Amino acid sequence: MLAEPPDVLDQARRQAAELAAHGFRVLAVAAAERLQWSPPAAEAEHGLSLLGLIAISDPPKEAASATLAACRAAGITPVMITGDHPATAHAIAVRIGLVEDGPADAVLTGPELAAAPDTDLTAVRVFARTDPQQKLDIVNAWRARGAVTAMTGDGVNDGPALHQADIGVAMGDRGTEVARQAADLVLTDDELSTVVAAVEEGRRVYDNIRRFLVYAMAGGAAEILVMLAGPLLGLALPLRAGQILWINLLTHGLTGVAMGAEPAAPDAMRRPPRPPGQHILAAGVWQRLLVLAAAVTAFSLTAGTVARAIGSPWQSVLFLSLLGAQLGVALGLRARLLTTQNLFLPASVAASALLAVAALYVPALQSLLDTEPVGWTGTGLAVAAALAAFAAARLLRGAFHRKA
Repeated sequence: MLAEPPDVLDQARRQAAELAAHGFRVLAVAAAERLQWSPPAAEAEHGLSLLGLIAISDPPKEAASATLAACRAAGITPVMITGDHPATAHAIAVRIGLVEDGPADAVLTGPELAAAPDTDLTAVRVFARTDPQQKLDIVNAWRARGAVTAMTGDGVNDGPALHQADIGVAMGDRGTEVARQAADLVLTDDELSTVVAAVEEGRRVYDNIRRFLVYAMAGGAAEILVMLAGPLLGLALPLRAGQILWINLLTHGLTGVAMGAEPAAPDAMRRPPRPPGQHILAAGVWQRLLVLAAAVTAFSLTAGTVARAIGSPWQSVLFLSLLGAQLGVALGLRARLLTTQNLFLPASVAASALLAVAALYVPALQSLLDTEPVGWTGTGLAVAAALAAFAAARLLRGAFHRKA
């Protein structure tokens, strides 16, 4: 307790509050004369004389505002929990755009939270002077609403909340060992923007998985439908076993792998998070899968029946058309059609197309796959089927990304 006149203490409090309102961290420095070096703990803070205040400037990083804006655009709700003075917390929150400028009533302190335990913690965006249990309560309140929570921290007091959150993120540079051990991830650069980049990468990977499932399952279903519907159209044996295997090798091999390297969609960080319990084929994915399967089947069988009607080797035309249609779907499902970030995909599609043509003209492959040259007419039918499948995939792609 400070042994100072009340007016001096009031002036110091007002000055500290003013400094805190400008975003400074304020420390009071006091001294006392002791007759013994180690007074009892109960007396250590008595009889002190105020020497002055120290204002420490710890401004937020320049990228903080842009990072929070990116979080909001992606449907992520940022919440600040700090041990600082509530006025300091409010000033920093306003500076980074977390809350609007105005009275500091938007800040909830630990003592206020303890006095009103029924407060809706998910309605508050700035917490100050909180203890470890209250940080844990905030995380649990968001989880109770069904939200996926990510907690960042660097101190010992952050340990319980880091462990309880769905994703605990500790600071690797300035973080304590306790925080690093309690967390799921450790940021080596201590940059919150790294978390946003990780979210974008996660959405890219998830979108690519769903895109590949649409592509692969639609192609597999089309092959089955061709074999079932072909005889009904007078195509007694639509495809031979070797031809089906060759189609699967070219479409699901290099091309399928290349789809996993596709860059993030332009709107990846402008979509809200998907529900945690959502099935990977939900949000209209399986419906579009069926539409593409039907489209590839129809285009391929049309090419085969036209080839049969004009006397061309219809089985080889059907083989080339079915393979080409699937490659057209692979390109049509791209989020960034003309991007140069993943040249492996168009290169793999081109290589697969060349190997498909080689199956018709290389003697060894002709004998192995029981194919024959189709001429310019048959090639034109196959190209038409590929372009039609590409157009169908492009038409469905927009709805796929809006609902993903």
